[in-house]
Amino acid sequence: MTLTYIFHSGLVLETEQSILVFDYWMDPSGVTGGVLKKNKPLYVFSSHFHEDHFTRAIFEWKKRKSDITYILSKDILRHRRANKEEADAWLAKGASWSDDRISVKALGSTDSGVSWIVETEGKRIFHAGDLNNWYARFLPDVVPGETIYSEEFEEEIDPIVHEKQYLGELKDIRKVADGFDLVMFPIDGRIGNGYTLGGRQFIERFKVGMFVPMHFVASGFESSRRMKEFTDEKGIPFWEITKEGETIEL
Repeated sequence: MTLTYIFHSGLVLETEQSILVFDYWMDPSGVTGGVLKKNKPLYVFSSHFHEDHFTRAIFEWKKRKSDITYILSKDILRHRRANKEEADAWLAKGASWSDDRISVKALGSTDSGVSWIVETEGKRIFHAGDLNNWYARFLPDVVPGETIYSEEFEEEIDPIVHEKQYLGELKDIRKVADGFDLVMFPIDGRIGNGYTLGGRQFIERFKVGMFVPMHFVASGFESSRRMKEFTDEKGIPFWEITKEGETIEL
């Protein structure tokens, strides 16, 4: 299999039989042009409606390639970002979809939409979407039962409750699978101190064959490599992405 980094949380996984595109948003290096020319079935996933994870541009691909299957989070439909007939499957947490090539399970998120477990050709893949311990930097300062104001998010938040939700989502994922050959997970330096905590909590609970950071565009490629120290401790291969359009053999 080969994995190509598009941008932000957008990645392309090419297997022997098919191609999977996750959370396409922007494509600075023109990765999708080559993808659409390939003679393999294409599966397109969008984990939620936020503009950095979903764009209606994916539907334009149908004009260039007929064998595309769209597997989208149901919140995209609820927010009226797409019409029901535009996707082949609308999945919320707990829902499944499969054909003769891939099997898909939608799991939870600590933001909008879902995370994805995809099984294909004997491999199990996880794309987190926006599942993460997003408020980790507030944990040292918060008093149980109280909220804290986040200027970044412009709202009162309870980091302890949020972390419990995150760990609860991981517990639900463990009920489905205890390990993955490939994990794509947000490592976003913008959220401040402890921005690797969610990733560390994930690898403490699951066997991981390869860890791939994503969602780091605003804080830069180097910021994502902070996670490598922790994957190295567990002997987990880590992809040090250096540019858009970069490809790795798995």
